[in-house]
Amino acid sequence: MGINPILMSAGELESGNAGEPAKLIRQRYREAADIIKKGKMSALFINDLDAGAGRLGGTTQYTVNNQMVNATLMNIADNPTNVQLPGMYNKEDNPRVPIIVTGNDFSILHAALIGDGHMEKFYWAPNREDRIGVCKGIFCSDNVAEEDDCQGC
Repeated sequence: MGINPILMSAGELESGNAGEPAKLIRQRYREAADIIKKGKMSALFINDLDAGAGRLGGTTQYTVNNQMVNATLMNIADNPTNVQLPGMYNKEDNPRVPIIVTGNDFSILHAALIGDGHMEKFYWAPNREDRIGVCKGIFCSDNVAEEDDCQGC
């Protein structure tokens, strides 16, 4: 498809330094925006957002970084063409960058972040054919016999 993805994982959303994960999100967003400025397609992908920025009732500590990650993502949703880096103010608008997140339970994210206007949600419940296609993609280099395609799917 010719897309230059900028990837992040849930593990990057926590740090011993307060504010570092939020800063990293802005940096990666700006990196994708710079790619778009050059006429290429890009998107920011954050894998397992719920694992890095979610809160599981009283069992998970809600840290300063959780708060700042949620606030940063909400700010980007509200002002996608004005994403600033710490210590640097740029008057020029940056291109809008799609942010695609994956997760298993978005209900544990900050309610305002997942609300209408901030996040558009697409749910994927793979059927049998989808699961077989995923398995084929994973194991295609292992030369799995065609008749083995449906075992366990």
